[in-house]
Formats: sequence, C-alpha cells, structure tokens
Amino acid sequence: MGACNAMKQLGDILLEGGHVTPEQLAGAVEEQRRLGRSLGRVLVDLGVLTEGQLVAALATQIGLKFVDLSDYPVDGSAVTRVPDMVCRRHNALPIGYEDGRLVVAMADPANVFAVDDIRSMTGLEVKPVVATKSDVIAAINRYHRGEAELDDLTMAMDAGTDDLDDLTNVKEIVEDAPIVKFVNLLITQAIQDRASDIHIEPTERDLRVRFRIDGVLHEIMRSPKTIQSGVISRLKIMSDINIAERRIPQDGRMSVSTNGKKIDLRVATLPTVWGEKVVMRILDNSTAMLKLSDLGFGDANYEVYARSFTKPYGMILVTGPTGSGKSTTLYATLNIVSKPEVNVITVEDPVEYRLPGINQVQTNAKAGLTFAAALRSILRSDPDIVLLGEIRDHETAQIAIEAALTGHLVLSTLHTNDAPSAITRLTEMGIEPFLVGSALDCVLAQRLARKLCGKCKEAYVPTREMMVENRFPFSPDEPMPTLYRPIGCSACSKTGYKGRLALHEVMAVSEDIERLAVEHASALTIGNVAREQGMITLRDDGLRKVRAGHTSIEEILRVVV
Repeated sequence: MGACNAMKQLGDILLEGGHVTPEQLAGAVEEQRRLGRSLGRVLVDLGVLTEGQLVAALATQIGLKFVDLSDYPVDGSAVTRVPDMVCRRHNALPIGYEDGRLVVAMADPANVFAVDDIRSMTGLEVKPVVATKSDVIAAINRYHRGEAELDDLTMAMDAGTDDLDDLTNVKEIVEDAPIVKFVNLLITQAIQDRASDIHIEPTERDLRVRFRIDGVLHEIMRSPKTIQSGVISRLKIMSDINIAERRIPQDGRMSVSTNGKKIDLRVATLPTVWGEKVVMRILDNSTAMLKLSDLGFGDANYEVYARSFTKPYGMILVTGPTGSGKSTTLYATLNIVSKPEVNVITVEDPVEYRLPGINQVQTNAKAGLTFAAALRSILRSDPDIVLLGEIRDHETAQIAIEAALTGHLVLSTLHTNDAPSAITRLTEMGIEPFLVGSALDCVLAQRLARKLCGKCKEAYVPTREMMVENRFPFSPDEPMPTLYRPIGCSACSKTGYKGRLALHEVMAVSEDIERLAVEHASALTIGNVAREQGMITLRDDGLRKVRAGHTSIEEILRVVV
C-alpha cells in the first residue's frame, strides 16, 4: 500500500511540474506493472524523463532540495573539508555552508553511514541535498582533480631529483614513485578535462604544462626546472623512445587505462634550446566510431557528400589545416562504407585509431614503406576502398588518381584552405588537369568551431551595423534574428564554450568544374562557379550554425576567413 502511495505521489509531482502528460504517465504505469520495475526508471527508459528530472522529482518526494552541480557555485573551502577518498566511497561532495551546517550533495541521501562519516570528520552538522550520481562523480573529478597532489609531488621531486645530465641512474630516477605518480596524474587530469593534446614545454626557468581543450591551449601549471629531465625521460620510457638521444625529434606511442577505459597517446619529442618539448595527442577510440550524422552536417551538404561516398569509384578529398577533424570525418565515412562484402585498406602515418574489420597499414620511411610504395603494393591486394592518410607529393597523388580511375573508391586528405583550391593544388603537384577533373568526385573542406555552453549562453539581438560589418546574410525587411554569445560558468570552466562542431564546404566536381580544371582555371574562378551551383561556403555554413544558436559570430570569425 505504501509503495502505491509513493508511486501516486511521484506521478502527481511529475504532472504538477509539467514533466509528463496524463497519457504518458498512464502508459508508464501500465509498463511498470508489466515489468515490475519502478515508475521513475520506466519513465527514463521510455525517454519521457531525463535522469536529472527523475532525481529532482524524487528529491521533492522526500522533501529534500535538488541541485544541478554543473551550474552550482561550489564553495572550494567546503570541498576541502572531506578527503577525495571519502567523497568517492560515499558518492558525496561538500558544496557549501548553510546556517552553520555543511551542505553535502549526495547521490543517495538516505545513506546514514555517509552522513555520520562526514559529520564526525568535519565536526559539523550535515545538510544533505540530492544530485544525480553522474553529476556527483563528475564534480568529485573536477574539484578533487589532483592539483594539490601535483603541487606536493612537484615539491617532492624538486627536493629529491637532480638534473639527469648523465644517464647512469636514469632508470632508478624515472621509476621513482613521485615522478611516476606525477606523470600519471597529469595524463589522467588531461583526459578528465577533455583535452586533445598535452604540451610539456621547457622554458629558461621552469617547465610549462598546457592542455589543448576544444582547440584552444590553456596553461595548467608551471613546475621547477629541476624536475624537467625526470618527467621527460619517464614519458620517453613509457613511449618506447630512446632516452639517450636528445638531439633529434622522435615519435612513440603509449597506452593508459583510466576509469576502466583504454586510451592511446601518440607522443612526439622536439629538441628546443631549453630542452626537449613533448607533445602527447590523446587518441580516444570513441571518436573513430562517430557517425557522420554526429558531425553536424547540414542537410544540403550531407546530401552532396553522401552521393559521392556511395559511388563505387572516384576520389574524395577532405581538406583543412591540422586539427580540423579530417581524420574523424574519414573514419566516420569508412564506418558507413565498410561492409563484409568489400575490402577496405588504409595507409596512414601513423595509424591513430584501430578499426575493426579494416586492414590498416602504417608507413615506415626507414624501411622504405612510404605512402607511394604502400599504395602501389595495396593496389595489388584487391581493395575496393582505399583510405590514404595524406597526399603529400607528386608520386602519391599520381597513384591515387590512377586508382580512382581504375575502379577504386579513394579517400584522402590534402592541406588547402578551401574546397576549390584542392583542384589547383593537385595540378601544382604535377598531375595532368584532365586526370584531376576525371578522377576527383568531391572535395570537402572542414573546420572545427567551439560550441556555446548550453548552461550559460546568452541570447541577444544584434544591431544592423554589426550584421553588415560581419557580412551576416539578413533581409532588411525582416526583424533582426536572435543570436547567442558566450558568458562562462562552472560547467564550461568559465570559457563560455563546451565541445566543438564542424563547419563544412562540400564541392561536387560537376562537368563545368571539370572543364575549368582542364583549362587551368584559378581557384577563385572554380569557387565562383561552385557557389553558383549551390556550394555553401565554410563561412556561410558557420553563420547558419550561429543563427541556429550553436556557436557565436566571434568563434566563426576566429576559425574562418
């Protein structure tokens, strides 16, 4: 009887809050009776409620306050009252003070052992508030992320580690506990912060650490110069790089496990005047399994691109600067075209992500396995689809063009600023223009822009002068559109942005463009014809995403000329 009353009470709360309709509630009650599960869980599984809405309703049901930790002003002094280990054991985090009591966000406020533990540890009465379990874990990771521990380790290493100019004791020193723990914490912190790259940079007086998050570098810490050699040698050993060689750039790879997930890191060293700089690219395999629909294609752009990759032969080029998501787009395309009945072979330098069901070849220049040599060999291995990491020279371009003309679908990348420039770039490499026009089917230019944080973005109406100055398309007769700008909150680390989206410029090679290629037309002329035929430029695609509220004008101007 009590369970029925509780169920009814939860249903009433959800109806009063406008979270469910009477029809949805009746359907969920029927499903709950059939499955014998809780009403709240059934509503979440059916997609009627989010986890946060359910927890908020349950908090109301038991008379407690619900907090959204991603947007709550957490008091740092309260956080430090309870050690990290205790917070993780109880899924609880102190977030502030109220009337002399310690406010603690808990996933399970009925856990009296957690309340007693925190009360005896702090000497304060505890006021529990409710938060989702995922929010509590994320907040613990954010506020107990090891900065203090990193500082302590830095001091311990500074006191105990001499500069490693001689290599006699290097193995003992770099496997010393503080250095191992320092490096592990640094990598874990970068993964938690969604960083794509870790930069460890020696300067004249110290060692600077920066993370690239959403395409922008952020300085994380500066450590004493004396720990420099120990940290860099530790990273080189983990990456299987020669620690005795400091005069030339070297490459390596390592794997780490964090939260039960395996993450690969690509490591590159570069000799500078103040010592070796190390850059680690964090390779998350989930990126390689993204769908094209997750990459932010507009309907028109997707339709043109899909017509190309569903053809049995021809060349598709993805262009853009380093870090613009070219590899991610190609992998997402491969995930669609790769089927048991086709043979897919890739040639990459290096192989960033391991894909199931695909034959991946890594180039090795020292052994003579260049892009051109590898491509020549794999064409004898009966491929249907070939992915070529990058077209860098005439020989590679020539073989790729010939492969596209002889019945293979060839996917590759090129470094150009826009789609029309790809045609002139290939002819500059010495490829006959008529071959370029015949083989090339589609060019996709791409950039990555930061997404506005959904928690704190602010709506505003721009002035006409601002719209004209930024060449924003609008009709003088229509009212000004509502746009959004970044503000900054705890959820986005005060940047105003969280995550990234892709901007696309898709150019299908039509008969007119093919003729222009044969006539050695400039990229400007080709671009004008492509726009007349419906090509949406990178800038216009970006401004459409500004109008949709996904990003800001300032961000589009940062990444697109």
